[in-house]
Amino acid sequence: MKEKKEKSEEAVREAGIYRVTLVGSVVNLLLLVFKFVAGILGHSAAMLADAVHSLSDFVTDIIVIVFVRISSKPEDEGHDYGHGKYETLATAIIGLILLFVGFGILWNGATSIWDFWQGGELKEPGMLALWAALASILFKELLYQYTVLKGRRLNSQAVVANAWHHRSDALSSIGTAVGIGGAILLGEQWLVLDPLAAVVVSLFIMKVAIQLLVPCVEELLEKSLPAEVEEKIKQEILSFPGVTSPHHLRTRRIGSSYAIEVHIRMDGQITLEEAHHTATAIENRLKSEFGNRTYINIHVEPVK
Repeated sequence: MKEKKEKSEEAVREAGIYRVTLVGSVVNLLLLVFKFVAGILGHSAAMLADAVHSLSDFVTDIIVIVFVRISSKPEDEGHDYGHGKYETLATAIIGLILLFVGFGILWNGATSIWDFWQGGELKEPGMLALWAALASILFKELLYQYTVLKGRRLNSQAVVANAWHHRSDALSSIGTAVGIGGAILLGEQWLVLDPLAAVVVSLFIMKVAIQLLVPCVEELLEKSLPAEVEEKIKQEILSFPGVTSPHHLRTRRIGSSYAIEVHIRMDGQITLEEAHHTATAIENRLKSEFGNRTYINIHVEPVK
């Protein structure tokens, strides 16, 4: 019965992740087409850079859909701890894509600025490009709010990472709108604002990429859970009568789940059945606190 409930919860979680990602992918597809058209017809390097960013959004949506399906698979003979780290891998791929996209935008923008300073000419961006930037700001911020809310409810790193990808696109569109608007309104000598906006946008994108990649690297290197989480684990254990001295606590993340190993002490005169009953109760309490997919290993020792 309990196993069926866990499978049902996992199916609901997976369906929720697909739904929110599908909504994002449809919006991204429409926006990237609009941005590419606006960037080409509006002669805007900043808008074309923004369109490339939206293209990376669309690609990462596909990555989330593929990897979340894999990460939700149960334990098998070759994966005793399940497939949770595939979701971490998906998050890392999103971060790497963002990093490379950001660097590409930086390079193209900086090259255009250098050419302008060397006497080269830049085309004035059109109003279509400006309208595309404003539309992107609105829709991408709404998409960020929707996706990050769903990602936290579903406890999915990859969905939250994808939400930040939407937010970075909204931020890039703000810079794009400022650069395009300035180039249009301030005259020919300020046309450099268009590629300059692209450079500023690239820095935002790379900052978000690094913020996504660092936790992924820490998880893959088996970093422990935060100190406050470990303290909460100890307090939950000590709330059981007769249980003392939680020690040798080892924790880590496996995708969206926790893994907890701990030694505890109990009266050496109690029966094995009593010790087993208490250890099981502790395990159930920790799972109710941190999720049914939490991996828990409790080693019982007699009080010294």
